[in-house]
Amino acid sequence: MIRASDTGLLILTDPFDESVGYPLPDVSPNLVTESHQHFDHNAHAILKGSFNVLKNPGMFEYNEVKIKAIESFHDKSMGKERGMNLIFKFEFLNGTNIAHLGDLGHVVDDNILKELLPVDVLLIPVGGKFTIGPEEAVEVCDLVKPKVIIPMHYKTRYLNFPIKSVDEFIKVISKKSSVDIVQNENNIFEFEMKELRRPKPLVLVMNI
Repeated sequence: MIRASDTGLLILTDPFDESVGYPLPDVSPNLVTESHQHFDHNAHAILKGSFNVLKNPGMFEYNEVKIKAIESFHDKSMGKERGMNLIFKFEFLNGTNIAHLGDLGHVVDDNILKELLPVDVLLIPVGGKFTIGPEEAVEVCDLVKPKVIIPMHYKTRYLNFPIKSVDEFIKVISKKSSVDIVQNENNIFEFEMKELRRPKPLVLVMNI
C-alpha cells in the first residue's frame, strides 16, 4: 500500500488472494494497480469498498497523482515464458517518484529507463525463479539509481514458492554498492523530500 500524505490517496499494488499464504490485509484502497494477470497479483475482487483498477499500459492521472504504466516482460524471453509485466511509476504532488516493478523478469533496457527515470523510491523483486534475482536486482538498482530501495517478491515463512530469501539480495548489494540497510518492525515507512536527498541509497527491509 502506498499512501499520499497530502491527498490521502491509497494505492494498492498487485493484490493477492488467500492461496498465496499471507494473511489477507483489511484494506480499502482508492486505486489498485496490477502488473500482470496472475492469481497472486490481480485479486482485486476480494477487496472492500469502491476503487479503480489500472492494468493496462499508458499514462493516467488520479487524484492529482500522475501514473505511468510501462510495458516490460515477466521473463528473459520477451514474454514467451510468462507474458507481459507492467512497471508502475507514480509521481506525487510533492515531486516524489515511486516505481513498482511488479514481476520484472529481466534487466531494464534503455527504452524502459527513458520512460522510468527519475525514481526516488524503488520497489523491486529480488527472489529469482519467476522474477529477476539478487544479482540482476542490484544491476537494475545501479541503472535506476533510486534513493530508497524496497526489496519484494522473496522467500518468507508464508511462501512455498521456490525463490530466494531477501538475505541473498542484501549480501549481493552490500558487496557491490555502498548502501544503508534498515529493517522496520511495523513495515510502515514514511518519507519526506529532505530524507530522499541522501548521499547513498537506503535499503528498507520488511519484517515478514
